[in-house]
Amino acid sequence: MGLMTSAIEDGVEEADEALFRAYLGGEHAAFATLYQRYRQSLFLYLLRSLGSHSEAEDLYHDCWSRVLQSDAPFQDGLFRAYLFKIARNLTIDHQRKRSLRLVRAEDQLAGEATAPSADRVQAGVDCEEMMRQAIQQLPTEQRDTFLLKEESGLSLEQIATLMASGRETIKSRLRYAMQRLRTVLEECL
Repeated sequence: MGLMTSAIEDGVEEADEALFRAYLGGEHAAFATLYQRYRQSLFLYLLRSLGSHSEAEDLYHDCWSRVLQSDAPFQDGLFRAYLFKIARNLTIDHQRKRSLRLVRAEDQLAGEATAPSADRVQAGVDCEEMMRQAIQQLPTEQRDTFLLKEESGLSLEQIATLMASGRETIKSRLRYAMQRLRTVLEECL
C-alpha cells in the first residue's frame, strides 16, 4: 500500500495537486478522493451554468475524462483552477451546440403556439426557480464569473487568469451580475 493511500485512509487531507500526482503515480484511491472532493462544487457549477441535471451530470463526467486524457495535462499551479477551466470550456461548447439545436427546432416550430407548462402555472413566488432563471439570463461573461466565484472557491485573481481577463474586469462583471440578480429577486429578499 502506498503512502498516499495510507494518508487518505487516515483522514489526512492531501492537497489536490499532490493527489493528482499520486494518481499519475498509480494511486487510484487518490483519483477517487479528488473526484468526490469536487462532486458538490463542480457539479453545482455545471448545474447552475446549464440548468439541467442530466446535462450537468454528463459534463461532470466529461470534465474528468478531459482531465485524464488531456493533450495538455495538469502540470503545476492550482488544480482547482485547472479543473474549473475545463468545466467552463465544456459548458461554453455545450451551450453553443444547444443554441444551434434550439435555432433548428424554432425553425421547425415557426408559427406554432405553445402552452405554458404546469410548472409555470403556480400560485406564489418560487424563489429558487426565479434564481435559476435569473442566473441563466445573465450575459455569458457575467454568469460565468458569478458561478465561478460562488461554486469554485477561486479568488478573483484566479478567476481573472482562468477567464483571461483583468482582475478589475472580473470585479465589474461580478458587481453587475449581483446587481441584476438583486433586481430580479427583490420579491424573495
